[in-house]
Parts: sequence; structure tokens; C-alpha cells
Amino acid sequence: MHQDEQNHLHIPVLLNEVLQYLDPKEGDSYLDLTGGYGGHAAKVLEHTNNPTNTTLIDRDSNAIVELTKRFEGRGVDIRQADFLTASETLKDEGKRYDLILADLGVSSPHLNQASRGFSIAQDGPLDMRMDQTQSLTAERIVNTYRESDLARLIKKYGEDPKSRQIASLIVNNRPYKTTQELAKIVAKAWPGHSKVHPATRTFQALRIAVNNELELLRKSLPIWIDDLLAPGGRIVVISFHSLEDRIVKDAFKQAGGDRYDATIQLLTKKPVVGSDTEIVSNPRARSAKLRAAFKQK
Repeated sequence: MHQDEQNHLHIPVLLNEVLQYLDPKEGDSYLDLTGGYGGHAAKVLEHTNNPTNTTLIDRDSNAIVELTKRFEGRGVDIRQADFLTASETLKDEGKRYDLILADLGVSSPHLNQASRGFSIAQDGPLDMRMDQTQSLTAERIVNTYRESDLARLIKKYGEDPKSRQIASLIVNNRPYKTTQELAKIVAKAWPGHSKVHPATRTFQALRIAVNNELELLRKSLPIWIDDLLAPGGRIVVISFHSLEDRIVKDAFKQAGGDRYDATIQLLTKKPVVGSDTEIVSNPRARSAKLRAAFKQK
């Protein structure tokens, strides 16, 4: 493990599979839309040796600080923005890349820092913002949204069959300040729950809503495929729950398939998942699903 990754307890997920499907070569240009702490990027750059044609994007200011430190003086283009805003800007600039990677979801540092409010396991403020400059937080959602809107959100983004009951519990026990306060109330909807905490799906739903994750992904994928990926280039997307994976699958299917006008060729008919060995050493890999495609020349 790289020293930086030890410091941040963040191991890049499916790293071997990313390298296999991106297949980086000397001189390739590279776009990482979720740069994080640079684990994937560092390995890709070992193969491309082309830092001045490498762009790393992240919406999290902490990640930007660490990426800047890690790649300082190498000419890497590092930008703070959500990946849709960044994609639109890069498109306007006429950028094209041989390799594109998007590792969606929450990084280990997000989960490990109680102050960010992502984790059920640690008590912290109900924040959940990836971009800490935005105004919408999980606290605002649970304390101000109507019961019907909360139920719809938990059902749509959390896929929880008890969404109405959970929404009712949330509204009837307001206000909330911390993750533990909320988790305890949600747990009442699932007495005698299993190993997975009963608030897991509600927290997922809140995080998706706070960060507008699915809408950003849905709008970004066509830009990545049609505009930013160079002919002959490869794209890899890693998702962490079924809603994300479905969006990626549909976008790849729409651009690929056995049609005469297909622009990409699928490299993965089914999503690639982590090995048993990786899942033991990196639990975050348990829910990771990788899809990859190649753009026709």
C-alpha cells in the first residue's frame, strides 16, 4: 500500500481490474472523474507516464488538497467540481481522453471521518455533503422535508420496503442533529434486525439526495461516451449499488450493442466484482461493480 493510502486508510477498489480493462499504455491521456486520494491515478500514471495529459476531478476539497500534494510538480490538471460540471467544462474545452475512469460512491475517508456524517457506525453531524460548500445537508432534509417526500426519497434511493413507516418515525421524532440520533429512530422500523444496520438504506438514500448523485451520473455518462472519450479509448465505471449500476448499464447499452450505429463496444457483458481475497482486505469492494467499454475508431 502506498504511504498516502495508509495515512487515509483508503485502498483503491478493484485496482487490478481497472488496470486490466483500461489497459493503459505509454502516452495515453487519462481522465479520472472521481480522483479521490489518487490511488487509481497513481497506478495508471505508472503505465502512461503522461502526467501533463492527465486530468483529476473531485468535488471534495479534502481530496483536492491530497491530490495536489501527491502529484505536485508533475503537471497534472487537478480540478474541484462535481463530475457533471467538470465534464461540461472539459467538453467545451474540446478535451478528449484515451482513458476515462469514474469510481462512484463514498471513499473510506468519508466514512472514517465522523465529522462528515456519512457513517452510521460513528456519531457525527448529519452532513453527508461531498462538496462542503453546498447548502443542502442531510440534517436539513430530515428536519424540514414533508413526510410524503421523505417516504418517496427513502423508497426511490434506498429501496427500503418500510419507507413510509421510516418517514413517519423520522417526522414524529424531530429534530435531529447527529447520525446516531437518526439511526436509532430508523432502527425502530426494523426490530430484531440482522448484521446490516437497519438504517443503512435510509442513509444511502439521504446521501444520494444530498449529493444529487444519480442525476449527475445520468447526465454525465453521454458526455463521457460521446464527447470526452477519444476514438479507440476505454472507459471504466465502478458503481456501488443497484441504482447506479442500472444507469451505467443502460447508458452503455444505448451507446453499444449490436447496432450498426453503435459508438462503443462492451468489454464486460456482466459487471465485474471483487475477488474473495480483495473483499477480505478491502470490505468496500464487496458491493463494487465494474463495467467497461471500448470506443470504436
